[in-house]
Amino acid sequence: MRGRYVSPVFVGREEELAALSESFDEARKGKVTAVLLGGEAGVGKTRLVQRFTERCAADGAHVLLGACVELSTEGLAYAPFTAALRQLVREQGPAAVTALLPEGAERDLARLLPEFGEPSGDGETDTGRARLFEQFLTLLERLSDSRPTVLVIEDIHWADRSSRDLIAFLSRNLHIPQVLIVMTYRSDDLHRQHPLRPVLAELGRVNGVHRLDLPRLSRDEVAQQMTGILGRVPEYGSAAKVYERSEGIPLFVEAILESGVDCAFPESMQDLILNSVERLPEETQRVLRMAAAGGIRVGHALLAAVSGLSDVELETALRPAIAGNVLQVADNRAYVFRHSLIREAVHEELLPGEHQRLHARYAEEISKDRKLVPMGRAPVELAHHWYGARNDLWALISAWEAARKSFKAFAYTEAVPLLERVLMLWDRVPDAAERIGADHTGVLERAAEAANAGGEVDKGMKFVKAALSELDETREPGRVAQLIVRRAGFKTSKGHTNVTDDLRHALRLVPEDSLDRAEVLTPLSRHLMLRGEIEEAGEIIAEGLRLAREHGDRCLEADLLLNLALGHSLSGELESTIMVNEQALEIGRQEGSGRIMTRAIGNNIDALIDIGRSEEAERLSEQGWEIAKKYGRLRGSGLFIMNNWAEALESLGRWDAAIEIVDTALNHGPHLKTRYALLRVRADIALARGELQLVESILSEIGVLKDRAEDWVQDITSNARLRIGWHLLRGEPGDALAVAERVLARPRQSSKAMLGWRLLALLRGVCDAAEATEPERAAAVRAHAAEVASELSVIGPVVEAYRLFYIGDFDAAAAGWERLKRPHNQAKALLRAAMAAARSGDREGAATRLKAALPLAQELRATPLIEEIETLSRRVGGGAQQAQETSELLTPREVEVLRLVTLGRTNRDIATELFISAKTVSVHVSNILAKLGVTTRGEAAAAAHRLSLIS
Repeated sequence: MRGRYVSPVFVGREEELAALSESFDEARKGKVTAVLLGGEAGVGKTRLVQRFTERCAADGAHVLLGACVELSTEGLAYAPFTAALRQLVREQGPAAVTALLPEGAERDLARLLPEFGEPSGDGETDTGRARLFEQFLTLLERLSDSRPTVLVIEDIHWADRSSRDLIAFLSRNLHIPQVLIVMTYRSDDLHRQHPLRPVLAELGRVNGVHRLDLPRLSRDEVAQQMTGILGRVPEYGSAAKVYERSEGIPLFVEAILESGVDCAFPESMQDLILNSVERLPEETQRVLRMAAAGGIRVGHALLAAVSGLSDVELETALRPAIAGNVLQVADNRAYVFRHSLIREAVHEELLPGEHQRLHARYAEEISKDRKLVPMGRAPVELAHHWYGARNDLWALISAWEAARKSFKAFAYTEAVPLLERVLMLWDRVPDAAERIGADHTGVLERAAEAANAGGEVDKGMKFVKAALSELDETREPGRVAQLIVRRAGFKTSKGHTNVTDDLRHALRLVPEDSLDRAEVLTPLSRHLMLRGEIEEAGEIIAEGLRLAREHGDRCLEADLLLNLALGHSLSGELESTIMVNEQALEIGRQEGSGRIMTRAIGNNIDALIDIGRSEEAERLSEQGWEIAKKYGRLRGSGLFIMNNWAEALESLGRWDAAIEIVDTALNHGPHLKTRYALLRVRADIALARGELQLVESILSEIGVLKDRAEDWVQDITSNARLRIGWHLLRGEPGDALAVAERVLARPRQSSKAMLGWRLLALLRGVCDAAEATEPERAAAVRAHAAEVASELSVIGPVVEAYRLFYIGDFDAAAAGWERLKRPHNQAKALLRAAMAAARSGDREGAATRLKAALPLAQELRATPLIEEIETLSRRVGGGAQQAQETSELLTPREVEVLRLVTLGRTNRDIATELFISAKTVSVHVSNILAKLGVTTRGEAAAAAHRLSLIS
């Protein structure tokens, strides 16, 4: 039933309605996934969306509706998605919805709706939330198989953290036709610290997400709205006055007309909105104040219980509010305020004592009968109302209960503020520990667990620190040890190094032959492996495996096996790596652990790349990605799998496909370590293509240019390799040599093909480039590299190809890379073989090798390599005498400098143009003069033209 002060005519908004319709059409083609509709409060977002969804439904679309409510900010997690899911179950029944999902998926949804049966008993907190996200994604995809689906989520400025995360996840991952998500928010509510702002910024960078701002009505549109409400065309002066007062906000236009155009203008818009309420009977106003304390929507039975009125008395009291369109009747015998601004205005009018009494009444009645609120909402409703009633005892108890409910729903980020409330109220409730069955430290431990699962590292660190300060390690050593392990995890997430000291301390606290000891040995052994301390880690793993098997903990056994496989990998023992990973994978399958399965698959992808089976690694990556999706491991092991997938593609020379994988993975918001690993793959390709600006941007982000301390062998080695490549691309062999000296000075190097041997092959080129200017340093690095090489194992064809390149057998290396189908390495080896042939006077042999290398480099668009090949080709084409005249070939950077020298540029001019120092230019010029056998810049320019060294 609608009041007469709402226009029956849809006014204006034709342009915005057309934009929404166009987005819907594009969504049906799979080109658009979401629309963010922003506008001020009262500007007409809901009315526009209603008109749009009416059109969609008329076209055969399935429209699902969900809305965020203010209570969401107090722990009511996934409110809009629960509402949409409830609508779907109401329309189709639980069995039909279950049939759309993977086997067992309904047990995850049961955490939100009990209609789906008993929730899953998954103890892996980091997995459950991600898997719940996957089930929603799958559900939308399956719904769209039969017809277009539109999911509307209103008022996301009130969205809880879990809903915001799910919104971002769906917006990034919906890549199929026929699904559109439409979200509305109040743009005027988004202050600088509003939690929705970073989400909007993130979604603004996602392909397929459109932003649409709803402006105020124009003067003519306000006149049209007035015509619809009044049933006649208003006088010009009247329309102008209403437009001026309302400022084009449709809700205010309605309020002004209801108050009378000529009435004294209220001091605030709140007073204007309240005019329609204040003209209602006193009893109606009293009941409306009660309803406002219950939220924007309140059930008939609950309001009757709170007010103490009979059904007939309540209906009589509310009838004028419904007739005046202040309140509307919703489904399931509920009442909803026509606009949230009306509810807010009424609620603001409550006196302090009245506010507390009403919240206490709601809490009391819900406590008596939890069926008065939608199923599953009672804990959060009670926490909200007892806190509003200022009842410290029951506010603490209900917040604890609501936090436990949030854990069951994988809403860890909502559990954190609830647990913080428990901690805040603790000193006000003398017997708090007895009331909730946990001591103060236990609440801190639970809060740290929630913060860890929700990715709130800084808060988690504070909780752990506070918990440790309350414990005596001599009395409760096991509890302290668990907290220290948790702290080590937080430190690792923040990029801190050397957490092994913390883990060793924890190990000293736990009893011998206990499962607690095995749980500490597991992270300690992994950190030691990653630091390269393989022998000690192996001994620790052996002890851990014995304890895990004795106590029957299969998942812990699998974790330790994966750590053992990591050690084999770093030692270059690849067949052993794959075998042990397979053992862990089988345990993961038996235990149904998605975490273990995806980690084992990711590790084997890496091993296959190292052993030279990159095409097999690519196929396993595709399978692993599907398994990660199935088990809700996308942002964890799933993105680790994508990183290794990109590495496989990069090694095969399918660089554009690798870039696409990297970009997709980065859009999923990976953890910091995974993000850095993905960026390193992208940097490798950028280096090979000569994209200097992109390389510098990536190296700055991952800390390579800032010499950020790293603790893990693979990070140290990879960062050093990238920095060396950056210096060489900039024509700075001396600086590259300095990086080589530092990385070789570290005590441990890995025999892993893509780490130690890949680095040594690069150092061969560094020494060759720096030998002319710094022969002593280059010789020292060669000697040190030879010592390292003598200690590394040589297992597998990839290691052998890198070793052949390192020792200078370039033809054999090129043949090895050809067999492995790694075109970039093959082209580089052919170029170096051609250089060697040219120096020995074999012009024809050099030309043959260059002819084979050039198409490989061109296919990859490896610009620096192409330039080196073409430069040498021109020199070889000048005859054998030319090859003999030049003692060394020019590097690409030296060619650039020589070109500018021929143009008469000074060292300072060249430095400015090439973005290098004048001192570096001077070094390049000296190298060029020496290599060309000339003494002046003029002679160098003449030789450049004579020998066709520049275009």
